[in-house]
Amino acid sequence: QVQLVESGGGLVQAGGSLRLSCAASERTSSNYVMGWFRQAPGKEREFVAAISWSGTRSLYADSVKGRFTISRDSAKNAVALQMNSLKPEDTAVYYCAARGGSVVYTDGYHYPYWGQGTQVFVSS
Repeated sequence: QVQLVESGGGLVQAGGSLRLSCAASERTSSNYVMGWFRQAPGKEREFVAAISWSGTRSLYADSVKGRFTISRDSAKNAVALQMNSLKPEDTAVYYCAARGGSVVYTDGYHYPYWGQGTQVFVSS
C-alpha cells in the first residue's frame, strides 16, 4: 500500500506561483507513474499532469500547458508541481495520485493510490 502526502497549497494572487509537493510513504522497487488531479467546488475531478517513473514522459491538461511543470525525484519517491501564472480558475483541491507500471494515463480511474489533497486558492 502506497500512502501519498501532499504539501505546498495556499492562497496566492492571480499571476503568482505555487509549488506543490507529494511524497510517497515508501520507496518501492516497482515503477510508479505519479500525477496530479484537481477538483474545484461543484465540478468533477480533472486531470492536471502526470509523469513516468523515469521522468522521460509527462502529460499535461491543455488548460495548464506552458504554466505548470511536473517533475519527480525518483530517489526520494516524490513528485512536484510547479504552478506559474496562476489564474482564479486554477482554484481547487489538488490531489496527488500514483499507479504501478509505466503507462501514463490522464484518467483518474487508473490510479489506485491518492493523497488527501491540498487546497489552492487563487484570488483575482
